[in-house]
Amino acid sequence: MQRDHRHRHPHDRLRAARSRWRTDRGAWEVRARVERFVEPAVLLLLREGATHGYQLLERLPEFGDYRVDAGNLYRILRALEEEGMVTSQWNAELPGPAKRTYRLTPEGTRLLEHWIEALRATRTVIDDFLKRYDAPEGR
Repeated sequence: MQRDHRHRHPHDRLRAARSRWRTDRGAWEVRARVERFVEPAVLLLLREGATHGYQLLERLPEFGDYRVDAGNLYRILRALEEEGMVTSQWNAELPGPAKRTYRLTPEGTRLLEHWIEALRATRTVIDDFLKRYDAPEGR
């Protein structure tokens, strides 16, 4: 049975697209998030060592209140592999069924370095914003 998306509550669509919304009780719910932050987080985890997707899924919450479903993670890993940022191979030596193990390539390391530069620039903008907010009014 297909779900008819036309009958969703109008706020559901806004909530998915926005980073702020009012709760049913009238309070504000705000999510300050970095778009596509999963990619640099995956690259950083792989820089720390080769691992399989399930371990990545378990470790991603180390970077904040952040939930990634397995399907999205594997799409990201496939895209990174197609672009030459990671490589993978099946590993049957681990306990249980064979698992695909992912490893960062030198090109992936360079991409992570670009992410770090961009995140540092973003941090500077955020730090400046917070300093301005914390400054006494009228200053």
